[in-house]
Amino acid sequence: MFLRICFLLALLAVVNRARAAQPAGEPVKLGFFMSITGRDASFGEAALRGARLAVDDLNATGGILGRPVELVVEDNRSVSGESATAAKKLLSRDKVVALIGECASARTLEAAPIAQAAGIPLVTPASTNPKVTAVGDCIFRVCFADPFQGTVLASYAWKNLGLRRAALLIDSTAPYSVGLAEVFAKTFLALGGDIVAAQKYSGDAKDFRAQLTAIRSTKADTIFLPGYYVAAGLVAQQARELGLRATLVGGDGFEAPQLLEIGGPALEGTVYSTHYSAESKDPASRRFVSAYQARHGSTPVGLAALTYDSVQLIADAARRAGTTERVALKKALAATRDFPGITGRTTLNEHRDAIKDAAIITVRGGQCVFVDSVRP
Repeated sequence: MFLRICFLLALLAVVNRARAAQPAGEPVKLGFFMSITGRDASFGEAALRGARLAVDDLNATGGILGRPVELVVEDNRSVSGESATAAKKLLSRDKVVALIGECASARTLEAAPIAQAAGIPLVTPASTNPKVTAVGDCIFRVCFADPFQGTVLASYAWKNLGLRRAALLIDSTAPYSVGLAEVFAKTFLALGGDIVAAQKYSGDAKDFRAQLTAIRSTKADTIFLPGYYVAAGLVAQQARELGLRATLVGGDGFEAPQLLEIGGPALEGTVYSTHYSAESKDPASRRFVSAYQARHGSTPVGLAALTYDSVQLIADAARRAGTTERVALKKALAATRDFPGITGRTTLNEHRDAIKDAAIITVRGGQCVFVDSVRP
């Protein structure tokens, strides 16, 4: 009987400690808008997984300022205009204290003016176009911006890969693609390289043979494709079919598990930059990778880690501000210095852009392999 009583008392103590760790009060609502379905669903799925893992971790340790955190999700279906609608719903209907989204710069640019007008902070995990944070002082990003990424890619292509003749293949409908191409071309030319072609396509294109045929005649040794993973996989396949052996180089839009599914062996030798490698030896990153793998049975891509950091960055700012009130939260976010995130330590500069490393990935043996880390 004595042992049973001791056991029950110990069990009760464990339960009480668990209850004490649980946040109480009205939830802190964070609005999440992303392409969970549609053409870019892989981005939204990875981001949502990262966000939910961050929210679960926050709630397991007391939430934000002792209140539970609730993630309110809106799917923009990869459709133009839907991000603005989603932002309006999250702000007016759900009364969220901050917005998280989007990955594509064009869709973030739809929502950013709405957040700015409302005075509500918006943190984008992966929109790299400089115009995004230029919308106003309520807009933040935890990723590097295209001027850095474009410079890194051009320099790496020239110095590390020995490439000299670049052809550009640009999605004319995407600010991300246009901006990244401009920076790459400017840097590559300054290094002494040649831009031998500049072909365009529309975001939902599936056939690139006409553009690739024109590129083939230029004897380009690299094709710079500042686009997303669907286009990258299709371009790789069609380029090889046409006998093009130029090295395919791209940005963080390449990163998705579906890249290899779409492009297959044709992607061998492809090089792209991204924000994070799951091969990082940082203890926090290792814990994140283990938790993600345990939950989803797969290795997280950079977008999952960036979105995890976006949620945690907002929580960190709220703690420093001592409130989730919009003006105080905005000021605390702007003052972020050396935040210890999964994707590395993040400092926001005067433009509210993150200063951090870029990871260089290559496709080798049917796998995306981390090869280098480049500092700003």
